[in-house]
Amino acid sequence: MRGIDVGEVLLLHTQERSVLVDLPAWARLAGHELLSVADRGNGAGPWRLAILRGHRRDHGAGTQSHEDSFTTGSAVPVGSRLWLYSNFHCNLACDYCCAGSSPKADPRMLPQDIAAAAVDEFVAQGGRELLITGGEPFLHPELGAMVSYAAERVPVVILTNAMVFGRGARRTTLEAMDRQRVTLQVSLDSAGPGIHDRQRGAGSHARALAGIGLARELGFRLRVAATLHDEDLSSVSRLHAALDNLGVASEDRLIRPVAEEGFADHGLHISLDTVEPEPTLTVDGIWWHPVAVTNPHLRVAHSPLPLASAFEVIRDVLAVQAAGVTEGRQVFRCT
Repeated sequence: MRGIDVGEVLLLHTQERSVLVDLPAWARLAGHELLSVADRGNGAGPWRLAILRGHRRDHGAGTQSHEDSFTTGSAVPVGSRLWLYSNFHCNLACDYCCAGSSPKADPRMLPQDIAAAAVDEFVAQGGRELLITGGEPFLHPELGAMVSYAAERVPVVILTNAMVFGRGARRTTLEAMDRQRVTLQVSLDSAGPGIHDRQRGAGSHARALAGIGLARELGFRLRVAATLHDEDLSSVSRLHAALDNLGVASEDRLIRPVAEEGFADHGLHISLDTVEPEPTLTVDGIWWHPVAVTNPHLRVAHSPLPLASAFEVIRDVLAVQAAGVTEGRQVFRCT
């Protein structure tokens, strides 16, 4: 696909029946359009599939190709974006959690000094965006110090379920954050409680809405991310309508698929060949992508520092892949 321009068509010939299942899903997730499937009329192959790069009504990278699709995007240069897993324990146990987080999970908290050293090295190498996720980051007792140190050096996005920062010390931590340098990305899977509560637990939808309201009241820029199975995409238009009412800008909305990682036993397959890298630091090491931190095959380094050597490993892998067949890898948007 990278060898043709947007709006041009690739004709694929195959004798592999599984392509009839895999390719339509890949094309939709990668932001392309499957135009036709043809065979000799006997249903036994070989098959010819026509794939349009982009869509007949292309809305551009980083947007919805239509209202009921997953968000697509463009790869970012290695070293420009860094993810930190602040911790792995969470007040929720979402049934698709790629990190395997829950109230019973080992916290595996990232020490503040390691986070600070990573930020310094990242910024020194030209890093431009830091994202902090978990677990639930607001359960980390040093989150305030971690964010304060980082936000002075690079813009920060915190991924949160927005359910635990409403009062007490965590409310104080939230209120102390720099509104100009810190963005909150809140998980909200549906307009009503149905899908969200099914995936995340009874009552979680109402509490997420309360957290969104508080964050807006305090003046934070707010992003909203939904994680959905293919069969739930029909609910996306209702979610967009709800986000319109909440005043969430269209560019601050993300619809992402479930990844077959962590607690999820099905979903989008994640590998070095299918997902563009976004280096991710945990207390246990450095990983290819934030949705792959339970996958030993996507571990880049066994130590969280230094970043430079891990970045070089990732660049080397990309160079090797670029020399061979790299068609099929996509961007998995988390933010």
